[in-house]
Amino acid sequence: MTETETITHRRVLRIAIPILLANVTVPILGAVDTAVVGQIPRPEPIAAVGVGAVVISAVYWIFGFLRMGTVGLTAQAAGEGKSGEVAALLTRALMIGLAGGVGLILLQGWVFAGAFAVSPASAEVETLARAYMQIRIWSAPAAIAIYGVTGWLIAQERTRDVFVLQLWMNGVNVALDLLFVLQLGWGVDGVAFATFIAEWSGLVLGLWLCRSAFSVPAWRDWPRVFDREKLRRMAVVNADILIRSLLLQVIFVSFLLLGGRFGDVTLAANQVLLQFLHIVGYALDGFAFAAEALVGKAFGARAVARIRRASLLCSLWSLVFAVVMALAFAVLGPWLITVMAKDPAVQQAALVYLPWMIAAPVMLVALVMFDGIFIGATRSADMRNMMALSALVYLMAVWLLMEPLGNHGLWLALHISFVARGLTLALRYPALERAARRA
Repeated sequence: MTETETITHRRVLRIAIPILLANVTVPILGAVDTAVVGQIPRPEPIAAVGVGAVVISAVYWIFGFLRMGTVGLTAQAAGEGKSGEVAALLTRALMIGLAGGVGLILLQGWVFAGAFAVSPASAEVETLARAYMQIRIWSAPAAIAIYGVTGWLIAQERTRDVFVLQLWMNGVNVALDLLFVLQLGWGVDGVAFATFIAEWSGLVLGLWLCRSAFSVPAWRDWPRVFDREKLRRMAVVNADILIRSLLLQVIFVSFLLLGGRFGDVTLAANQVLLQFLHIVGYALDGFAFAAEALVGKAFGARAVARIRRASLLCSLWSLVFAVVMALAFAVLGPWLITVMAKDPAVQQAALVYLPWMIAAPVMLVALVMFDGIFIGATRSADMRNMMALSALVYLMAVWLLMEPLGNHGLWLALHISFVARGLTLALRYPALERAARRA
């Protein structure tokens, strides 16, 4: 085998570790945003930045399918040796991202009105949050296009470049936060302008990192770029992933809302523990991304043995990290809870439900890794269908378990959904290998 065909432990870690490091920077930026605006001696600016950032992030999240769909399609084109199609896919992803961003700019009035209708705030907070979002929305084309750039780089196994891109954007954002808010006194507007500049500069850097694609004439071969069959396939894959992601959001949003039935203390405890889940997701994402790239290339090359080896090695390392995180939560969990929540009642409630989060890393391995494997193989219909089935299983479990078991029943239902997603995708894995042989 050539170096590009051999799948080793070292290659898996070379792809995964930069993603782990990149993900570490994500919560740091949110903390800095809150800290700098927290220097203003009023609560409204903090609340406004929090509300505005959540709304903008939720809207941008809708376009997360662009990263996942771009990874699978690009990795397969690379595995088939179609360098022209690899370049054309970047152009398509950029066009979708830029168009989506422009659409959000045009629809911003309705987007903001809908957000405040769902989550009303005081008049002052809403005014400040609107000002924040009206600045941030103008970088929507850049922010969404970066999803495509990131997916394209991951497909090339260039996760170090993804780390550099993330580090650049967050570094610029933090530096400008300090300048605009603390030095120039721009307040909430300063935080928004810092992110606006960071996102547009991030797109410029991302395009430079992708410059190899622009050395191939195919990136602007418009008949190829607008090939009807290629566009149709991209649309189908992205639509399936979007539906899958919306169903996933239904599970987590309903989990939070249903937790409110047990009182504010339990609701707060659940929210604290969900932060552990975010940590697990950030860590396992590195190995899922490695699976996306390696499985995608192997699928494009019709190399079933390499698909299987990539799946096994990525899953093995994911399991190792999951066990380490489970042990860390068991040892450090009580301390982390006291750091995140100062209210004694919330701390006590979170300790009661902590065992569910100790179990979560191992429970999540199968579903996270199969997500990565199926994204790489662009088996998006299977992802959509198994997610729908898992969501149904979750809702049935909630109906059966919440009344007799209370909040423990809600956590058990969530874990059952984890198992259902992993198991149903596992049952579809043989069909993935058969598809690789037929293609």
